[in-house]
Amino acid sequence: MEERAWYIIQTYAGLEDAAKRNIERRIVSMDMEEYFFGMLIPETVTTEKKKNGEVKEVHTKTFPGYIFIDMIVTDETWFMVRNTPMVTGFLGSSGGGSKPVPLLEEEINPILKSCGMLEEKPFECNVGDDVEIIGEAFYGNIGKIKSIDNDKRLVTVEVDFLGRTMDAEIDFSDVRKVEK
Repeated sequence: MEERAWYIIQTYAGLEDAAKRNIERRIVSMDMEEYFFGMLIPETVTTEKKKNGEVKEVHTKTFPGYIFIDMIVTDETWFMVRNTPMVTGFLGSSGGGSKPVPLLEEEINPILKSCGMLEEKPFECNVGDDVEIIGEAFYGNIGKIKSIDNDKRLVTVEVDFLGRTMDAEIDFSDVRKVEK
């Protein structure tokens, strides 16, 4: 059996919800539920004040014309999705019978987090811990944590840079605790 992964389906902008309903109907009618695990149309919600003072919620598609789908790609599922009304194809499929390319974890995880579908791992370091910087400009440096901002998911690390000690704000994902 093929591997489960997230893919991007291209559709007509403005018709993402209708395309999603069409895919859902076809999954059920063709008895393919075991190959599909979820679909996502990311949206941002903002509030807008009208002239009469009324406050209105505005839903804006983050990626107009695209649907994210968690599925197992087989010849049958690929054909079924590709030939669904209002679907123009898979992103990353160059045609000529080539299968689509799945999204990498680092590509889909920020989207899932923004939609509340993926829990953030708690930060496992404390103030005073030594950490190695595994990203950004200070890659490979070791520093000491001075403060932690859980809301912004940033850590302030005291690092030695060109012979001077300085503080750097670094994302949680760009530091790793140094085991003693």
